[in-house]
Amino acid sequence: MESTFLDKISYFCSVKLFLISFILIGFSFAGIAIKIIFKKNGRFDGTCASQSPFLNNKNEPCSLCGKIPTEDNCDSKQLT
Repeated sequence: MESTFLDKISYFCSVKLFLISFILIGFSFAGIAIKIIFKKNGRFDGTCASQSPFLNNKNEPCSLCGKIPTEDNCDSKQLT
């Protein structure tokens, strides 16, 4: 079976889309890796999702570290 010109264009567009997607995902991973390298102790600040006022409107403590939403800093030293 002979491939037509439209089949070839479709194939190259698919390959192009895949390469662009792969490169963008690679940049995302590289950016996160660079952020981890330059952060003190490789930790992200404020990563307790339960501290979001949209998720926790009852002022319950964080299930991971025990921080209450009114406190300023997470006591994540308990985890290590």
